[in-house]
Amino acid sequence: MVRFVDLNAISIGGLTMRKAIIASASAILLAAIVVSFAAGGGKMKITSSAFQEGGNIPSKFSCDGANTSPPLQIADVPTEAKSLVLIVDDPDAPSGLFTHWIVWNISPQTNSIGEGSAPKGVQGTSDFGKSGYGGPCPPSGTHRYYVRIFALDRELDLPSGARRGQIDSAIKGHVIAQGELMGRYSRKK
Repeated sequence: MVRFVDLNAISIGGLTMRKAIIASASAILLAAIVVSFAAGGGKMKITSSAFQEGGNIPSKFSCDGANTSPPLQIADVPTEAKSLVLIVDDPDAPSGLFTHWIVWNISPQTNSIGEGSAPKGVQGTSDFGKSGYGGPCPPSGTHRYYVRIFALDRELDLPSGARRGQIDSAIKGHVIAQGELMGRYSRKK
């Protein structure tokens, strides 16, 4: 006898089994993407004066505040880099990985991005359906937000407004170094 189990009916720590499976699969996929991009193995640094690695992102950079981008500093860009890609995403979103900001063809000489500004480059379409920065806005709980910088051995030939999947495909095999900054945010209700 074959028995079927309703994955929506099983609860683990407040999450349904289906959501837990989706979250786990998203985390595994994200790790695989990062590993595949880092084939060059180089390490860069990306930091912010607004929050520390693993720390809380101030609400002014979220949908609860001014929804403005935080200041970022970039260091240790390889001299052979032809361009940089900036991606901000949330792997804890209920539907899986949620992209908040994508910019590519950033000059490798860029070492800082001012608060509330975008680096010179090409803007993609976020999962909010628009270009430009969209800050943390989790529906519940505390989410992790990753700010990633990738150094590429070429510029990308993609149109403005391209989506995350197109960027991921285009940078595969061209990443020579990368850096990451993670901050946390939960909404104050």
